[in-house]
Amino acid sequence: MLKKGSGTTEQAEITAFLGKGTEFKGVLSFEGTIRVDGKVDGEVISKDTLIASDGAFLQGEISVGTIILSGKIVGNINAGQKVHLLAPAYVQGNIKTPKLIIEEGVTFDGKCEMAGEKKASEQKVVSLK
Repeated sequence: MLKKGSGTTEQAEITAFLGKGTEFKGVLSFEGTIRVDGKVDGEVISKDTLIASDGAFLQGEISVGTIILSGKIVGNINAGQKVHLLAPAYVQGNIKTPKLIIEEGVTFDGKCEMAGEKKASEQKVVSLK
């Protein structure tokens, strides 16, 4: 998923890690890239990247820049940049993002709003009046 290495394909350095067996309740706010392998019950807020692995279970509202998910989320996702769902991800809730990638083997039960393009066209209409 995330490759550290000799330079060219390194996506981001993980700044925080919630490992297997870890449980967090409340509001999780962070900068940089965080990886979750445990359980989060509450709200997740960031303009940066959240990586939720196969063992991750998140319940609550997720508002991030980018999310890469192969775990389970019960709640709504609002991503300012991108949502990437990798098998065997499970999402029960609505997704709002300008870019959505869903791989084969993912379960998504909800609605999706592709916010970026819609907002741009609404702004053009508003500015003409």
